[in-house]
Amino acid sequence: MLKEKDNKEVESLDITDDKDNVVGKRPRSEIELGKFRNVRVVVGFLVNSNGELWIPRRASHKKIFPSCLDMSVGGYVLSGEDYDDAFKRELKEELNIDSNTVRYTKLGKLSPYETHVSSFTTIYIVYANETPMYNRNDFSEGSWMKPEDLIEKIRKGEPAKSDLQPVVEAFLLSPLPKPPSV
Repeated sequence: MLKEKDNKEVESLDITDDKDNVVGKRPRSEIELGKFRNVRVVVGFLVNSNGELWIPRRASHKKIFPSCLDMSVGGYVLSGEDYDDAFKRELKEELNIDSNTVRYTKLGKLSPYETHVSSFTTIYIVYANETPMYNRNDFSEGSWMKPEDLIEKIRKGEPAKSDLQPVVEAFLLSPLPKPPSV
């Protein structure tokens, strides 16, 4: 991590080229989501045995997309992290889930140059039947819903994070992969 003048640590993000190869890094505070595509993010969805996704609503105090529907978990890949490490860290921070205690699968990756997502995005699903003990600073509520119902809500005007619909449409409308063996 970088250090500010007063010696506080500052999160930095890897900057990529148009093919997702790391070419540098910048402080997170200098990255404005939606206006700078060459960073990496991870998103994940809790999926229950009924094929429903746990969809949270962002807290109202959030700077971007306040009170909007969101992915179950997500965040930036910090400088020096890989996608898998960032996913495990975010899973713990946002949902209080240790990645060693659940089954999860990497579904794939989207490029902001080929699809309508804000950044290079790697998508995961976590197999879980219980509502998580989510971080109340991140989310105000959450509910289980079918992917098709989520898309319909967004199309009818429900406020949602901008990447939610394209990610769900790309990976979660068709039959989901079976959970990996334990």
